[in-house]
Amino acid sequence: MNVGSPTRPVRLLQVTDPHLFGDETRMIYGVQTALSLRKVLAEAFAPGTPRPDAILCTGDIADDHTAAAYANFRRALAPYGLPVYCLPGNHDEPGLMTGLVNDEGFQYGGTAELGAWSAVFIDTHVHGRPEGRVVPAELARLEGALESFGERPALVCLHHPPLPVGSAWLDGVGLRNANEVLAVIECHPCVRVVLGGHVHQDFEQRHRHAVVLATPSTCAQFTPRTERCVMDLKPPGYRWLTLLPDGRIETEVRWLQDWVVAGRPPDDRFE
Repeated sequence: MNVGSPTRPVRLLQVTDPHLFGDETRMIYGVQTALSLRKVLAEAFAPGTPRPDAILCTGDIADDHTAAAYANFRRALAPYGLPVYCLPGNHDEPGLMTGLVNDEGFQYGGTAELGAWSAVFIDTHVHGRPEGRVVPAELARLEGALESFGERPALVCLHHPPLPVGSAWLDGVGLRNANEVLAVIECHPCVRVVLGGHVHQDFEQRHRHAVVLATPSTCAQFTPRTERCVMDLKPPGYRWLTLLPDGRIETEVRWLQDWVVAGRPPDDRFE
């Protein structure tokens, strides 16, 4: 699926790490995740807010590995009538995603043309493990995609960011072969943005010719720069990106306004 015109900016909404369940009443980190995702979408599409051209979801869609969770994801996003680009996170089930979020306006993996830009969606999933890895075949696909893009500005999307974020426990479950991924990116000046999720916080750091971004979860956040997992008091979040025809970007993280975190959420994963 391709969107936009090469002569005008392309506006993207990134949502990440919704951690949905087949049962929409289930909670994690003290959050009913289906509700928080719907509230994020309602705010992003509120009257008066410029409408995006497409939606990016950078993984951890289904926390319980069920087809029903992916059906709930589709049900939440389909009414907006926009292309939705998806890739897997460590909590996802890629085998299900290829059949359940890869038609009728949803695309799993692959590449896309977004106005004057090109994008490639990379799989970092390691079965049964929290850390990420880009396997040789996927690394070759990244290389081939960037070669094919030529001089068009490029967006690389993946779940696990390729840079450490400064929290010992999160960096311990980061992208294991980040250096290999960065080596490919460094060889291609067309890459302007590397966009991920996984870390449940706002992160931005320049690496050579690209800016590496990670985005808060649509459910709950991790406190930055901690030795162990400490949940944050920030509400659900999302990111706006505008891809300009000249290769520049404009981006902003937004925090859900209609949401109060009354106390530090429970750390369901590590207690």
